[in-house]
Amino acid sequence: MAATSETVLQVLCNAGPSKSHTRLSSNKSNFLGLSKPGFNSARAKGSGCTKIESSRHKNHRRICAFHIVDPVHHGSNLNDRFRSLSCKCQKSDSVTDVVNEELNRKINGKIDPLLDGNLGTNGNGAFSSVLPNADIDSKEEEAWELLRASMVYYCGNPVGTIAANDPSDSSILNYDQVFIRDFIPSGIAFLLKGEYDIVRNFILHTLQLQSWEKTVDCHSPGQGLMPASFKVRTVPLDGDDSATEDILDPDFGEAAIGRVAPVDSGLWWIILLRAYGKCTGDLSVQERIDVQTGIKMILKLCLADGFDMFPTLLVTDGSCMIDRRMGIHGHPLEIQALFYSALLSAREMLTREDASADLMTALSNRLVALSFHVREYYWVDMKKLNEIYRYKTEEYSYDAVNKFNIYPDQIPPWLVEWMPNKGGYMIGNLQPAHMDFRFFSLGNLWSIVSSLATSEQSHAILDLYEAKWGELVGDMPLKICYPALEEQEWRIITGSDPKNTPWSYHNGGSWPTLLWQLTVASIKMNRPEIAENAVKVAETRIAKDKWPEYYDTKRGRFIGKQARLFQTWSIAGYIVAKQLLANPDAAKMLVNIEDMELVNAFSCMLSANPRRKRSRKGLNQSFII
Repeated sequence: MAATSETVLQVLCNAGPSKSHTRLSSNKSNFLGLSKPGFNSARAKGSGCTKIESSRHKNHRRICAFHIVDPVHHGSNLNDRFRSLSCKCQKSDSVTDVVNEELNRKINGKIDPLLDGNLGTNGNGAFSSVLPNADIDSKEEEAWELLRASMVYYCGNPVGTIAANDPSDSSILNYDQVFIRDFIPSGIAFLLKGEYDIVRNFILHTLQLQSWEKTVDCHSPGQGLMPASFKVRTVPLDGDDSATEDILDPDFGEAAIGRVAPVDSGLWWIILLRAYGKCTGDLSVQERIDVQTGIKMILKLCLADGFDMFPTLLVTDGSCMIDRRMGIHGHPLEIQALFYSALLSAREMLTREDASADLMTALSNRLVALSFHVREYYWVDMKKLNEIYRYKTEEYSYDAVNKFNIYPDQIPPWLVEWMPNKGGYMIGNLQPAHMDFRFFSLGNLWSIVSSLATSEQSHAILDLYEAKWGELVGDMPLKICYPALEEQEWRIITGSDPKNTPWSYHNGGSWPTLLWQLTVASIKMNRPEIAENAVKVAETRIAKDKWPEYYDTKRGRFIGKQARLFQTWSIAGYIVAKQLLANPDAAKMLVNIEDMELVNAFSCMLSANPRRKRSRKGLNQSFII
């Protein structure tokens, strides 16, 4: 037992042998524990260790203090987090050269088809994703320069990219922070470039900020919640005016407009973690005890029992990419697609151990129910619209066809004329007596990427893009939603939001960052020409317009009236789209191939009589559909 405890302590302090690549700091003490005033220093045995050392950086004396939260999380200690994560140390050794050397040694040059069920790794579990430099054009070179200029450093190491870097804009607000969702395309770009350090640092540092004791109007964030963003601040060291230290100051929504906690941050974090392992072949990060615990905390937060009886995730307005009031409260498609992708990714990465058995069972059950629910009830095409048009209402009993009591008059007039004969999509939201028929790009595209949509539905979504190219792509890709809320509907649903005016910002604006998700979806369905055409449209203006955050008007002809220039995820989205089109095989790190267990379970549910009266006894397993 003593030997076991010593081994665990070595793992937590990174002091012993490790199969991972070179550590983040040269002193091999990666993320060491540190007490703060008023914090109970009587920690559980083996929960961490402390090391403080002096170093010189940029002509200032720095205090190097690494912090790790107990990966075991004994009982109530789960929320015993620091007010902020502070550190200042010498620049880390690079993992990039180590990983690239291994990749170059094992890559055999053979590229497998994307959808043959064989993930086609290079022998090290990593995809052949490092691109040659020969074909990079001037726009892409400019984009890379701007992306690197947006990088944020902590302890001398890159940890993320700020949201926007417009030197001419004096109103910074929170655009100088590193947003979890905004960094995803940046992280993918760096992975595709073979620069892995920044992604690894981002993953591990944001993990340290997960679910701590900071409150929003006296309410603590749920255990497992990831912050919306964080900022690196340099502050004077207590008791020494000549010394400074860097701290990571996260925002869980308490400073955001609307004060809404982010639901999508943790889901994106899991997706990026899987992509890192797939791209680099370095599985040591996802196998770390603290990372495994972080995954479980996110899952437990999302899978927690509540009053909601649907398998979809119940969230408030403003909790995702559309972070203002836009009438998406309830069960928005964007969250469901990311939720499904995160569940599949987590199931792939979680270590098989007895402690995870119940969680794995709950995860698998939720996947089956979620896929059935969204595929059956969120899908609309001409056939389904005609069914809804003929719905009977006020149906009671288990035999009801109109399960959510949808009134046919809810079908909007614009949709009757807009829906093509070939094509379909997932609606934006579904609740009792309410179907939000708006088309949301991110939710539909990620339904394709995650295989939440069937193969037929995925092709139909891309068919819709081709049929409605002028409305959904227009003069600048890509419409965030269609159509825009206007007049009285806009006033009621948005609260007369002056930023979300019709065909602007989240209300029907065009967002270039969505290019990379369109590209992944198109490559997965073996239709890359759709993304190629969209990228060509974007290239006519985006660099000349200084990489705006979004565009306005029905066809995206004007730069957004309040759009930030040099928006990082607009830059990164373009880079990722170009990289993936040059190397489609690399899209595998983001794609979830349809799970055969889920397919079989889904088939069994469909083959059973859908109007069969539900038994109240003897159920071994149940799915809410």
